[in-house]
Formats: sequence, structure tokens, C-alpha cells
Amino acid sequence: MGSGEALKAAKVYRELMKTVKKHIGKEEHKAHFREFIKTEFRKSVDGLESSVIQQKMKVASDYSYLLSSVHHHQDLLFSYNIAVDRSDEMKKVLGKSAASVGLQLPEVYQP
Repeated sequence: MGSGEALKAAKVYRELMKTVKKHIGKEEHKAHFREFIKTEFRKSVDGLESSVIQQKMKVASDYSYLLSSVHHHQDLLFSYNIAVDRSDEMKKVLGKSAASVGLQLPEVYQP
């Protein structure tokens, strides 16, 4: 793998990890997503053809785009109030509104 391909692979890897962290989450029970990506990118590519490497880079890039698009679509559904539970969305909006004027929403007591 040349230095140009290595830089492209690093860029795709970084973008994919950021997308997974943002849209899937950082929780411990979801760590297998990040671990799978790490192992796939750390595999040796010495014996692979350039076209196979390019195909794998495209799959990783497309998956990152898919995750972002699905969550953007979900946000649009929330904003248009189309058959989705809006309680979490409303909490987020209220929290942002309160934060914009320097306040903080109280924690709800749950026995």
C-alpha cells in the first residue's frame, strides 16, 4: 500500500470511527462495532490486489454515509412528527433551549 492509499485509508477509518461513535454510541455493550472496524482496518493488505483494497475502502465509506443518512432521516421524522415517540426529542430541545439562556433542566426523580 502506497502512502497515498495509506492516507486515504486513515481518512476513511477516522471518518467511520467518528460516525460510529456519534450515531451508534460509546457504551460498553456497543463496543463490538468499534472492535470489528479496528480489526478489519488492521488486517494485513500485503497480498491483496489494489481493486480489493479500493472496494473495502468504498464499503467503509458507504457504511459511514449510510449511518449518517439514517440518523438524518430519523431526525427529519422527529421534526415532522411522523409516527415516532417525541419524548426524547422534546427533552433534547428543552435542554438546548434552557442551555441557551444559561439554565439547566432539573433531573426527574425516578424511584
